[in-house]
Amino acid sequence: MATIDDVLALGSELERSYPVHVRRRLKFRVGQIVYVAFSLDEQVMGFAFPKDERDALVGGAPDKFALPAASDLRYSWVHAHLAALDPVEARELVVDAWRMVVPQKLARAYDLTHPHGPGEP
Repeated sequence: MATIDDVLALGSELERSYPVHVRRRLKFRVGQIVYVAFSLDEQVMGFAFPKDERDALVGGAPDKFALPAASDLRYSWVHAHLAALDPVEARELVVDAWRMVVPQKLARAYDLTHPHGPGEP
């Protein structure tokens, strides 16, 4: 089972990424773009994810993933139930979401320094 603590340090260490609290909710941003956000109860993690792939993600694992509210479907966003994720999977989702909002050269530099992914903390 993943928790917010499993990704907190990672979200703060990724280049150009920083944590913010908005209405008591933890979010990670690059510039002004939010790429990960947690629910108030810290049970759900919303994250950037390609719109054209999210139906397959949610349909393939509905116990783990859910679509955002109808008003948010215009965004490239998906929700994950943290209790259904393992910590490594949660960190991989954070890194993949971060990749969506940073220049490709930063994502490539991360891949060169982390050839096996975010792995264990």
